[in-house]
Amino acid sequence: QVQLLESGGGSVQAGDSLRLSCATSGRAVAGYNMGWFRQAPGKDREYVASISYSGANTHYLESVKGRFTISRDNAKNMVYLQMDTLKPEDTAVYYCAVVSHVGGTGLPPPAGIHWGQGTQVAVSS
Repeated sequence: QVQLLESGGGSVQAGDSLRLSCATSGRAVAGYNMGWFRQAPGKDREYVASISYSGANTHYLESVKGRFTISRDNAKNMVYLQMDTLKPEDTAVYYCAVVSHVGGTGLPPPAGIHWGQGTQVAVSS
């Protein structure tokens, strides 16, 4: 069983940056594709970004492309989401997850398999 623990959320102003971290324990996640999702108040959870087990392939939700960067350090069992130029519409609880695949053109959004408990991000204008 994989355990995931997110951290790094907070309250910031529009234009600021945050770096979310996802610490994994239990089974090593080096062999898994990983992703970040978010859920805003009153909305469904949505896919944000995914990264292949090697880190060679990444994919992003269109609205965060160019502002967010997903990365991983398999030696440390860590996954990261660097969020720059944050906007109020990025306000949500962010979750990391083991995912079914890395997103791409023509592919359905990745499905989450194992989930963390989430970290809150609040962006004020």
